[in-house]
Amino acid sequence: MEINMRELRLREGEDFIKLGQVLKAAGLVDSGVDAKYAIEDGKASVNGEVCTMRGKKIHAGDVVVFGGEEVKVIGN
Repeated sequence: MEINMRELRLREGEDFIKLGQVLKAAGLVDSGVDAKYAIEDGKASVNGEVCTMRGKKIHAGDVVVFGGEEVKVIGN
């Protein structure tokens, strides 16, 4: 399975973004509810480890993988 890589920039003045927000902002899910269930089902990983916490804080340099897509969070 090939993984597509993309970058997501943190908003000005923010130090982190929550995992559910990453999936939504990157267009990997349609809604926060979709993100919630996908994360609870163990379909997302952060820095190579499965994460089931929707509110996990994702910082610059962290990598989220979901559904064959890789999102690297970058600072502003």
